[in-house]
Amino acid sequence: MEAGIIEHDGIVERVEKRCVRVKITSQSACGACKARQACGMAEAQEKIIVVPTSDAELFRPGEEVRVGVRKKAGRIAVMLAYGGALVVLLAALVVTIVVCGASDGAGLLAALGSVALYYLLLWVFRRRIEHTIQFTITKI
Repeated sequence: MEAGIIEHDGIVERVEKRCVRVKITSQSACGACKARQACGMAEAQEKIIVVPTSDAELFRPGEEVRVGVRKKAGRIAVMLAYGGALVVLLAALVVTIVVCGASDGAGLLAALGSVALYYLLLWVFRRRIEHTIQFTITKI
C-alpha cells in the first residue's frame, strides 16, 4: 500500500466505455483503519465505485482489482459533504435568528432550506468536483 493512498480490494461488476464499476465489500478490518472517517467504508456493507479510466477494456466482470484514492481527495470529499453543509446550516441559522430577528422556527426552515440548496449546488457542479477526486484501479 502506497503512503497517502486509501485502497480497497473489489470485484469488477461491469465495464462500460470509459469506466469500470467495482463492487467493494466492507471488512471488519475497516474498524481499525485510521482513514475510515474519510473513506466512509466502515458504515457500508457494499458499495459500487465508478472508476473512470481510459483502460476500461482491459478489465473483465468478476476480476479482482484494487481501487485507490488519495487521502487528500478523501478529506476534500468529506469537507464538501459534511463540513460545508454544517457551515451553511449554522450561518443561515445565525443570520436568520440573530441578524434578521426571526423566530426559531423560521431560522430552522431557513437553515434546512440553505442546506438543501447547498447540496443541490454540489449536485449541479458534480462533474467539476469529480475531477478533483480521482480513483486509480489496478489488477490484483
